[in-house]
Amino acid sequence: MSGICKEHSKGFQMPLHYPRYTKADYEKMEEWKVDVLLAQYGLRSDGTLDEKRAFAIGTFLWPDQV
Repeated sequence: MSGICKEHSKGFQMPLHYPRYTKADYEKMEEWKVDVLLAQYGLRSDGTLDEKRAFAIGTFLWPDQV
């Protein structure tokens, strides 16, 4: 065995760039865009659009930005 892990993690994935959206951007973001954003980070996108937006806000914004 070469010591290289051949299986990929299906958990959180860190893309090259961190999202730079404001709270207002998330609040008006279309559902497909929220879904794509969450999927890029390996996060689930279950729930209503409002729940997805709230999850994205809580995940990607610092407390002083909320």
